[in-house]
Amino acid sequence: MALIPVLQAVHADITRRALATAVSPQALEAVIAANVRVDDLWNQLGHDELHFDNNAFGRSHAHMDAQRARLVAALQRGEAPGAWQAFGRLTHTAQDFYAHSNYVDLWLSCQPLGMVPAPAEIDPLDDALIENLALRSGKSYLPFGALSFVPILGPVILPLMPRDSHARMNLDSAERGPMFQYAFHAAIKRTRHEYEIVTRNLAEPLRTRFLGFPEARPVSDAVN
Repeated sequence: MALIPVLQAVHADITRRALATAVSPQALEAVIAANVRVDDLWNQLGHDELHFDNNAFGRSHAHMDAQRARLVAALQRGEAPGAWQAFGRLTHTAQDFYAHSNYVDLWLSCQPLGMVPAPAEIDPLDDALIENLALRSGKSYLPFGALSFVPILGPVILPLMPRDSHARMNLDSAERGPMFQYAFHAAIKRTRHEYEIVTRNLAEPLRTRFLGFPEARPVSDAVN
């Protein structure tokens, strides 16, 4: 599917911006490689938990918890590459939360009347929104949902898709309009947050192994 390379490029960009100075170059490339593989074709259908699709919030959070556990287990075995791969899978799912749900819409709707904050101001961890009963993610509606991403068929099928479909709701790329930037910045912040959770809870020898260089380095605050 032509869209897959676009999705993978966006996830790679998010991950690189979030972690560029946090881990070694070797670790970063391994994390990115595992992250973007989550969007391989065989992971697109029948794996809602990998992408926060079809309102699979509970299963997606469980998947993220499982990747955290795998990360620690790999480090305990002395297998840093396995930990990097688990973190890549974890961060992909975390990033998809913002692109595949209506979190951005809910966050903007809570702003004071007339105020439209810049995308970089989004709070990706508003508990009131994460637990909001109005939170939902796009539904697949196969086979037309998949066909809507085919370049030739998309312009015809997309307007006919339900408003709660993944095809209509997703903020996967800049082509989706200005709302994409909010999802993009939320995903960068969430990736940093997941990094902080992981490294904060690791014993020093395991933390050093995960980072991939002798001394910890701070996450850059710069977002280009």
